Amino acid sequence: MTNLFDSIQIGPLRLKNRAVMAPMTRARAPGNLPTAEMARYYAQRANAGLIVTEGTVISPEGSGFVDCPGLWSEDQVAAWQPVTQAVHDQGAAIFTQIWHVGRMSHVSLQPGGTAPISATGRPAANCSAFGYLPDGSAGFVPASTPRALETAEIPRVVEDFAHAAENAIRAGFDGVEIHGANGYLVEQFLNGAVNDRTDRYGSQSVENRIRFALEVVDACIVRIGAEHVGIRLSPFGRLHDLGDFEGEEETFLALARALSERGVAFVHIMDQSSRGAPAMPEGFLQKFRAAYQGVLILAGGMDRQKSDAMLAEGLIDMAGFGAAFTSNPDLVERMRHGWPIVRPDPASFYGGDARAYTDWPTWLEQA
Repeated sequence: MTNLFDSIQIGPLRLKNRAVMAPMTRARAPGNLPTAEMARYYAQRANAGLIVTEGTVISPEGSGFVDCPGLWSEDQVAAWQPVTQAVHDQGAAIFTQIWHVGRMSHVSLQPGGTAPISATGRPAANCSAFGYLPDGSAGFVPASTPRALETAEIPRVVEDFAHAAENAIRAGFDGVEIHGANGYLVEQFLNGAVNDRTDRYGSQSVENRIRFALEVVDACIVRIGAEHVGIRLSPFGRLHDLGDFEGEEETFLALARALSERGVAFVHIMDQSSRGAPAMPEGFLQKFRAAYQGVLILAGGMDRQKSDAMLAEGLIDMAGFGAAFTSNPDLVERMRHGWPIVRPDPASFYGGDARAYTDWPTWLEQA
C-alpha cells in the first residue's frame, strides 16, 4: 500500500517521498528580497519531497505582509537562485507560491498609499494585514477598504501572475503554486459571498466565479507549461471574512474538472477545519477526487497516521505539513522513525532573525 515515504512522479519530477512542506509566511525578506538565511531555512527542510515556499508576491500592489519575498524584479530573481539551488542540492523539488492578497492589505503597503484592489469594494470585516504602524514599525493593522477592479484592469493582474511564473522558472524553481486559497485575491473572485460583481467575473454563475482563477492558470500555463503549474484551494474555507454562498460545492467541483482538463501539476487543498472553519461537507473530498484526475495534495491537521490512511485509500497523492516544519527541520525523518515532534512557536512565525527560524535542531543533533 502507498505510504508517505514512497516516491511519486509529478510531471518531469520524481519526488523522493510524498511529504510536502506547505507554504508558510515568515516575513523575513527585507525589501522583498530573499536572503542567505532563507536558503538555509529551506535547505534544512528539504527532507520533504516537495517544498512550496511562503507566499511570494507577484507585484507591489499584491502585498499584504511586510518583508515578504517577491518575484517581479530582476533583483528578486537573482536573490531566489541560491535558495532553489540549496534545496536542489538536498534532492528535493521546490515550487514557489505566487500570491496576490487582494483586499487583505493595508494602505501602508500599497504603492503611493492607494487602496488595495479586489473583486469587491467591501472591506474584509475584522481582518488584519501585517503592515506599518503609525510609528513606522511593523505590526498587525486593520485591512483597508479595497477598490473593486474595473473589468478592463483584470488582464493586467493576470499578466502579473504570468510574469511571476516566468520569473520563477528563471530563478530555478521547478514550478509555481497559484495561491487560490485562504481568502486572498483569487478566492475573492471564487467566493460568491464576497464577489458582488455584475460583469463576466461576477457571482451570478459558476462559470463567472471561476473565470478569474482559470485565466490566471491559463496564462501561467502559456508561459511555463502545465506540468509546472499547481494551485492551492481552500473549499468551504472561511478565513478573511469569506461566507457561505449558493452553489459553493459545484463551484469547486467545476473548477476541479477544468483543472483536470488542463493537466496542471497538482491541486493543493487546504482543509481549514484545523483552523476553526467548518469541516468540508461529508463526501466532498471524494467528489473532488473524482472530478480532478491529477496529483492531489491535502494539508491541514495532517499527521503520519492520517496521511498514510488517506494515501492507502487513494483519496490523496501527497500530504502537506505546515507549522510542524517550522520547529522540526527534519520533520519527515521524525515521522519515519517515530521520533518526538517539537511544538511550534507561534510568537516567532512572523519577522525576526535566525532565532526560532534556522536554529531548531534536528532529532539527531538534539540527541
